[in-house]
Amino acid sequence: MGFKEVFRNRSGLRIDNRKTTSASTLTLRQSLWPLSLVTILFFLWGFAYGLLDTLNKHFQNTLHIDRTRSAGLQAAYFGAYPLASLGYANWILRHYGYKTVFIFGLTLYGIGALCMWPAGLNQSFGGFCGATFVIGSGLGSLETAANPYLTVCGPPRYAEIRINFAQSFNAIGTVVGPVLGSYVFFTGTNDTVTALQRVQWVYLAIGIFVFCLAAVFFVSSIPEVTDEDMAFQVAETHVDEQEKPFWKQYKLFHAALAQFTYTGAQVAIAGYFINYAEDTWPGTTGAKGAKLLAGAQGAFAAGRFLGSGIMKYVKARWVFGIYLSCCVAFLATSVTQRNQAGVAMLYLVLFFESVCFPTIVALGIRGLGRHYKRGSGVIIGGVCGGAVVPPILGHVADMKNNTGFAFIVPTMFMVVAWTYAVAVNFVPSYKSTVDKVGASRVGLQDQNAKDIEAASTTAGDHVVPAKREKAGDID
Repeated sequence: MGFKEVFRNRSGLRIDNRKTTSASTLTLRQSLWPLSLVTILFFLWGFAYGLLDTLNKHFQNTLHIDRTRSAGLQAAYFGAYPLASLGYANWILRHYGYKTVFIFGLTLYGIGALCMWPAGLNQSFGGFCGATFVIGSGLGSLETAANPYLTVCGPPRYAEIRINFAQSFNAIGTVVGPVLGSYVFFTGTNDTVTALQRVQWVYLAIGIFVFCLAAVFFVSSIPEVTDEDMAFQVAETHVDEQEKPFWKQYKLFHAALAQFTYTGAQVAIAGYFINYAEDTWPGTTGAKGAKLLAGAQGAFAAGRFLGSGIMKYVKARWVFGIYLSCCVAFLATSVTQRNQAGVAMLYLVLFFESVCFPTIVALGIRGLGRHYKRGSGVIIGGVCGGAVVPPILGHVADMKNNTGFAFIVPTMFMVVAWTYAVAVNFVPSYKSTVDKVGASRVGLQDQNAKDIEAASTTAGDHVVPAKREKAGDID
């Protein structure tokens, strides 16, 4: 197939949300290509996030700033998320579609990465924060589209498995970031300006790669999932949540609160992991702390792959509840532990954090139907907790000169997130919605096209006939 034919067959940049498309009943096989492209985005997000956690500590030494001010990186990065997920990215998603948001987010990410070059040359912490804000805007846009896309592109029954598996590559990126920081940028016991300037070359490479990836998305055919597609899916599961006004979706807002407090705690833990290791384990250097952080992120990646596999056999809400309960228990223990024991507690915390973020997204938008794009934006907006909790932890650590004690801050926020895990497992109204959608057969069997057409006609829309597979070809 020549380039001209590929270009001609690419999907458009705008979709009519009032129409039902074949994407409402995509099978596992049909969704493989678009999901593979989106999975690459999660690796990029994880890499940027993992590298940020490493730079947080080294900026303290190289640029001579305290722990509170160094949290400005996290504040800039995650502070951009609600602007994207509740503002411009969500508007583009609702009016144009997923493909346009993917290209828009990658473009912003690339611009932010290139802005790291002058910041490195001038050794400007403000410049790094500004570039990080642009990167956060791009990645916030990508997350606004990528997370809900993974949950709805394919059979609803496997939504949590899809998003957790894809986010596992995000976890791999969080390992690569600290490894790169400890073995390439900061190889000795002392931080140097020369080492810091090496960062700009990596971000230059990231910028070039991201722009190339945006071009791949532009020429690719990406199935769009519309509001009416989701309305059809929810109607098939007999869930009446979408009939309620958006502002009465209280379960959605509970999920958003959980995302805010959970993400804030997760970012604070990773951002001050190296400080924690240095303060509680005598003899730990910054380089050794970065290596320990890379190992902890490895535990995070392992937990996510394992959790994705377990969800094939155990309900996602149960896996989520157990994992988040363990996070609270081990994080609380880390406040009082020291030396290897304290670091070991944080390793366990990161292992059990693994499935929490994507599962909150998947469970939170279940049953929303035509509200799901706005709803997913609200949940992703909760990521701004990553801009709130780290400065609080840093301030407490500076006041007490004890990062170990300051970990009581993310513990309290994690307990608030835990209330959603309890509700989704034990409150009947929460369980009913989650389980009904989870039991859906949409996308798993050959359905009668007339039924789909009838459902669409009732809504006053036109149907794009779905490309059906033989029963024997469906996973």
